[in-house]
Parts: sequence; C-alpha cells; structure tokens
Amino acid sequence: MRILIAEDDAILADGLTHSLREAGYATDWVKTGIEADSALLAAEFDLLILDLGLPKMGGLEVLKRLRNRNSHLPVLILTAQDGVQNRVKGLDLGADDYLSKPFALAELEARVRALTRRGHAGAATTLKYGQLAYDTLGKVAHLDGQPLDLSARELALLEILMQRSGRMVSKEQLVDHLCEWGDEVSSNAIEVYVHRLRRKLEPGRVKIVTVRGLGYCLERLSTH
Repeated sequence: MRILIAEDDAILADGLTHSLREAGYATDWVKTGIEADSALLAAEFDLLILDLGLPKMGGLEVLKRLRNRNSHLPVLILTAQDGVQNRVKGLDLGADDYLSKPFALAELEARVRALTRRGHAGAATTLKYGQLAYDTLGKVAHLDGQPLDLSARELALLEILMQRSGRMVSKEQLVDHLCEWGDEVSSNAIEVYVHRLRRKLEPGRVKIVTVRGLGYCLERLSTH
C-alpha cells in the first residue's frame, strides 16, 4: 500500500516515513500544499496523511480540491491546530480521521491500519494463487499454510505480482510500485529482489517467470 505524507516539518516527516516503511508501507513525502495537490493528481495512493498548516496551499484547500474531484481516498489529518472548530471544518470537508500533535507513533499506525481497512471495505484483502496466499492488510504471506520470511520489498513485489497474476509486469512497473520518490533503484536491484523471492516461492511450486525484454509473471508449476 502506498501512503502520501504531506507535512512541512522535516523531522516529523522523517519519523513518519521511517515508521511506516518499517510497517511495510510505501511512502512518498511532500512539503507544500501545491506539491500535495500535484502528487494526488499524478499518482494513486491508499491513504493521505495531511498537515493542515502546509505552506503555499493550506491542508484544508488540498482536502477540498481532492473531494471536489470525487476522490474517496482516506485522509488522516495531522495538525497542531487541535481546536474543535478546526477539527469540525476538516471533517466537514471530507477528512476521515483527525490526530493532534504531538502523538504516539503507535496510535498513528493503528489509525492508518483502520483507515486502510475502511478504504478497502468490500474488496478482497487476501490474494491467493495456488498454495500461495498474501494478506494485503496484515502484510503476511503464506506458502502451503506456512508463513514466509520476506523483507518489506519482497512483500511489495509479491503483492504486485499476485495482483496481476497471469499478466506480465514490467521492470518499470515494479520500480514505480516498489520504490518511493527520490530512491535510486537500478534494474539490477529489481533482479536481485526477484531472484530472492523466486527462491522462497519454489518449494510451493510457484515460479516467477522471466520473459526477457518484457518483465515477470507468476506461474504455477504442474504437479505431474
């Protein structure tokens, strides 16, 4: 899952980014309201963490523009402005939750989990392919009923391949989904992640097939 953090406090944003990445989320960070609005127009996210006091364009204006585009993206507001009036205004404009600064990271992570569950209500949260299963909310993969020991990048790679099972996934698509903005990730790095994941899947007779020049796809091996 991909989260956009719109926060002008670099120290706070760094802490949020580190915490959420450790929890298995891909995160992008923008510092101004204009950057947040542009990012929301340019890419798809599963959650927006939005500070109200953003420079160049306030958080409430970002939220208003988002909802005017008929977007149902879950929004968690973070702000030092903890008065009732600000809270009501943000919720009336379409925010889904509100957390006042300072806050505990454990509470923020719990709210993120709740909002992403709500955002995917009605959608399947467990992807299955043969004996392979992946819980998109719990970030846990099982092969033949046994948990797989996968890194955050390997889990993200597995999720992409399972979401597109039976279809080719290009390296460019993997880079776009695996890597946050600003990361320098080479094709060789993608190949390393694929190689590691492939070895862990083979005991369950699930194979990552490489089609040279095109990309990768999941394939179930015959039991015969």
